[in-house]
Amino acid sequence: MNKTIKVLYVDDEESLRMLVKNQLSREGLSVDTADDGDTAVKMLKKNIYDVLLLDIRMPRMSGIDVLRYLKEHNISSRIIMLTAVDDLAVAIEAVKHGANDYVTKPFDFDSLVASIHRVVAQ
Repeated sequence: MNKTIKVLYVDDEESLRMLVKNQLSREGLSVDTADDGDTAVKMLKKNIYDVLLLDIRMPRMSGIDVLRYLKEHNISSRIIMLTAVDDLAVAIEAVKHGANDYVTKPFDFDSLVASIHRVVAQ
């Protein structure tokens, strides 16, 4: 029996958060959401996630800031960065801080699900 993959999706866009949660839940994934990095950190203190989907640009605490937190606290969740900005420098910075993959919005859900399964298998 396969273990259900636990995902934390962090994005300040509420409508996209709900859409992604619903789509990923239909794929059999267990999905929690957070609207910013601060909330994500609080959730990470209480829960263990297999994968974090992090928007890079958020108010207060960015996705890169969350990556730094994960690294400092030895949290081993796999990380997929999401952003509307197609910026190679941002992608390089995200990987430098421990991201396992980088997806540009708007994204194809099948590709996102494939990326989740790929990083979990790493």
